[in-house]
Amino acid sequence: MNIRDLKYIVAVAKEKNFAQASKKMYVSQPALSMQIKKLEQSLGVNIFERDKKNFLITPIGEEIINRAKIIINESEQIKQLAKANNDPFSGSFYIGAFPTLASYFFPGFIKKINKKFPKLKIYLVEAKSLELIEKLKSGKIDCALLAMPINDEVIFGKKIFSENFMLATPKNHPLAKQNKIQLKDLKNQQLMLLEDGHCLRDQALEICSMVNAYENTDFQATSLETLRQMVASGTGITLIPQIAVQKNDKISYLNIVNAPSREIGLFYRKTSIKNLLIQEIYKLTI
Repeated sequence: MNIRDLKYIVAVAKEKNFAQASKKMYVSQPALSMQIKKLEQSLGVNIFERDKKNFLITPIGEEIINRAKIIINESEQIKQLAKANNDPFSGSFYIGAFPTLASYFFPGFIKKINKKFPKLKIYLVEAKSLELIEKLKSGKIDCALLAMPINDEVIFGKKIFSENFMLATPKNHPLAKQNKIQLKDLKNQQLMLLEDGHCLRDQALEICSMVNAYENTDFQATSLETLRQMVASGTGITLIPQIAVQKNDKISYLNIVNAPSREIGLFYRKTSIKNLLIQEIYKLTI
């Protein structure tokens, strides 16, 4: 049994198809199948049940694959540890951010990192917060930009910035005539929100409950840009974080007195072998 064989079974489990897995692993299908069969024989168990039509991971196969993922991750950590020892500011670095922040914060932030650490190869991961937390804890990414607070024994976060929410309305909306509004002005207003899984949705719902506003249940957006376009078309109103505000987009952005806000932090594993690099990257955000 070796790391290559473990990567093979993980690839097959992910693709649920031997042919697709062989392409991902840059190996012929017969060679991949043969190596997995040898592994099964050496272990004395079937990891997969397969014939020409069906594919199934056995119960013991599930356990073996989960262990294999851990071993593969640890082997990658060993490689990264060796690289970090030689040059902590080179190699691969994975940064995650949730969708309502990534496209607005990443461009300037990554430019700073590339200038400071030219030998560092940056990989960007955009995903919802819960997925990012899982990737961070499992070692698939090195750090993540997340909304604070997050209480977890494995990961730790440092505040980068905080920003207020603004009300985005069509130009002809009654509230658009005002330069700023009170929270109470949102009472009985119907707001368009993002779909489930976005932390911005949870924050907006919390604000709605505070002021007796309510959600437009006929529409849920998949992205902040979709929300923006819907507001611009006159369909409704929504809450927008300051970082996403744009000029000349046919939308009125209204300041809210004593506006609710969100705090963004840089999160990383306390035991990360890249902590020295992470601390230097954090300095670029303040």
